[in-house]
Amino acid sequence: MSSIFSKIIAREIPCYKVAEDQNHIAFLDVNPNAKGHTLCVPKKEVDKLFDLDAQTYSELMEFSRTVALGLRKAVPCKRIGMTVIGLEVPHVHVHLIPLKDMKDATFTKKELLDEIQMTELAQHIATEIK
Repeated sequence: MSSIFSKIIAREIPCYKVAEDQNHIAFLDVNPNAKGHTLCVPKKEVDKLFDLDAQTYSELMEFSRTVALGLRKAVPCKRIGMTVIGLEVPHVHVHLIPLKDMKDATFTKKELLDEIQMTELAQHIATEIK
C-alpha cells in the first residue's frame, strides 16, 4: 500500500514543496514543530532508514543537507535540527526543524500556519536552496 508520501510524490495529493530532484522531494510538514519544519523524502518507498542501500542513504543525507542550508537562510533560528523517527508514516523521511530552543524538537509543541503562510514560506525557502 502506498504511503501518504508516495501519494505526494505521485502528485495525487498536494504539498508545500520546497525542493525536488530526480530521487527526492522536500516539503513543509503540515503539522510543524516550528515554522519551516520540512520533510525530506526519497521517492523510492522504503519503510526504514537503515533499509536504504548505502548510495540511496548517502544521497538522501546530501539532499537533506542542501535543503537545510537553504532553510537556515530562510527561517531565523539557532540551528537546524535533524531527526529520523518514521513511526507515523512507513516511508523514510528526514525532519529538518528550525530550532530556537529544545521544545521545537520534542514533537509536542506545534506551530499553526494558514495556507497562505505555508505557501509563502515554501516559496521563500525554495528561493534560498541552491
